[in-house]
Amino acid sequence: MHMLAKRIIPCLDVDGGRVVKGVRFFDHVDAGDPVEQAKFYDQSGADELVFYDITASHEGRKIMADVVRRVAETVFMPITVGGGIRELSDATALIQAGAEKVSINSSAVRRPELISEISRKFGRCATVLGVDANRVQQSDGTEKWEVFINGGRVGTGRDVLPWVKEAEERGAGEIVLNVMNADGTLEGYDLEMTAAVSEAVRIPVVASGGAGKPEDMLRVLTVGKADAALAASIFHFRTCLIPDLKRFLQAQGVPVRVV
Repeated sequence: MHMLAKRIIPCLDVDGGRVVKGVRFFDHVDAGDPVEQAKFYDQSGADELVFYDITASHEGRKIMADVVRRVAETVFMPITVGGGIRELSDATALIQAGAEKVSINSSAVRRPELISEISRKFGRCATVLGVDANRVQQSDGTEKWEVFINGGRVGTGRDVLPWVKEAEERGAGEIVLNVMNADGTLEGYDLEMTAAVSEAVRIPVVASGGAGKPEDMLRVLTVGKADAALAASIFHFRTCLIPDLKRFLQAQGVPVRVV
């Protein structure tokens, strides 16, 4: 049986059209230029690239569409854009600029119909639901997997598993699960929650939050049943180079696309 290749996806934060979060591997070019970053990752064999727009202003939308247009003209890999997409017109502008997918998070929780609107216009494959999840201890001693919004600052009371199922029913084609208890810790992804979400839906699940080393990627793509692994720090700081990572995964029997 032919296994679908597991995807490796770097994620870049963009503010006002510039890449933020110090990126240490460029000595010859402007490290804040999204086009240079995208070229580097394209040549490294990344399967996709996620741009997360952290610009809060409305003006930022136009800037981001311009970034997407310049990047899409330069690289072949698919681009996903998340952050600040509040309505169908925001998604439309980014997809028209060349984004393959748009990722919605807080706006989908506030108005779940947005998932259906994007999916009807651009198809399930273009419609990604980002989920910021946290393990929350309840007063009765049980644990709840809760969906958070506003950059993970506001709890919604919603449970992760029913929410991802609802999103799939409404037309989402992919789930990016970012487990905040793990995010930025470099201690590894949340394997239990990732596997549970992967089993709850038929659409692909992208694991996010916690990658510190190649073994973390291996574990989330196998034990965690994820279809793809997304990371920021370990790629940006060259702790881990994508060609090396893919050779490692391949040696462990994980199907990956090797350039």
